[in-house]
This record gives sequence, C-alpha cells and structure tokens, in this order.
Amino acid sequence: MSTPTSGSSVSAAIYEERLWPAPWIWLVAAGAAGASVVTFAPINLTTGIIAAVVVAVVLGTLLILSTPRIIVSATHLTVGRATIERRYLGTASAYRGEDATAQRGPALNATAYLCIRGWISPVVRVEITDPADSTPYWLTSTRRPDALIAALAR
Repeated sequence: MSTPTSGSSVSAAIYEERLWPAPWIWLVAAGAAGASVVTFAPINLTTGIIAAVVVAVVLGTLLILSTPRIIVSATHLTVGRATIERRYLGTASAYRGEDATAQRGPALNATAYLCIRGWISPVVRVEITDPADSTPYWLTSTRRPDALIAALAR
C-alpha cells in the first residue's frame, strides 16, 4: 500500500534521481528578483537591492525544497512523498513525446498518483498490484526513463 513518508527507513538505493527545475525556471526566478529592484528602486535603491536578495533567496529555497526525488531500493519505490513496497509493483513503461503527453492528459486515470513536472517531458508509468490500494498506477516525470525501468526490473 502506498503511504506518504517523511524520512522513512528505506534500504540502499539502486536508482536515485532528483527532478530539479529546468534552467529556464531558475532564470524566471532570477528575473523575478531583478524585477523587485525595478519595483522598489523609485522608493530607494538600497531597498530594491535588499528586496531582490530576499526574493532570490526565497524563490531559490522554494525551488530546492519542492524538488521531488525518485528512489528505487531493493524493497521500496519512493516517488516524491509516497513510498510503496516493490512487491506491489506491476509493469513499468516509459513514454516520450506525444505518448508522454497523452499519459499526462487524455489517457490519465483520475485516481493515479502523479509526480509530474512540466519541464520534464518523459514519464514512467508503474502499475500498482496491491488489492487494498485503489490507485491503479503511479505516473512520474523522469529525465532517465530507461534507467528507471531497468532499476525497477532488477
């Protein structure tokens, strides 16, 4: 059964990936910080610079803290805040391009667990076989779908 975790004890990782924001997301955060200088400069340039630093630190911290991880161990799969024992995993399939878009949209089951990021196109769908779990599958973004599938196959 899948459960949210906060620092659960999971065995050594076979596969690990962080879904870091794309470079353009960091540029948007930098632009927002720069815009705060322009906003506050008419009042006081020092205030504008302080505001820019505060905005940059806050946005940078939020981006780092909101970055989910995918961890495959010998016994568990963790995606974002959810963890499930590997004995409850079924078939895993990778999707790219139009197929990935379909999985995130028209082909999506409303009860699936999602950990998708708009700046990462490929997704992996992992079937859930636990009869006590109403979630049919997990769908997660990944930059390395083949490596994730291989880790799940071990």
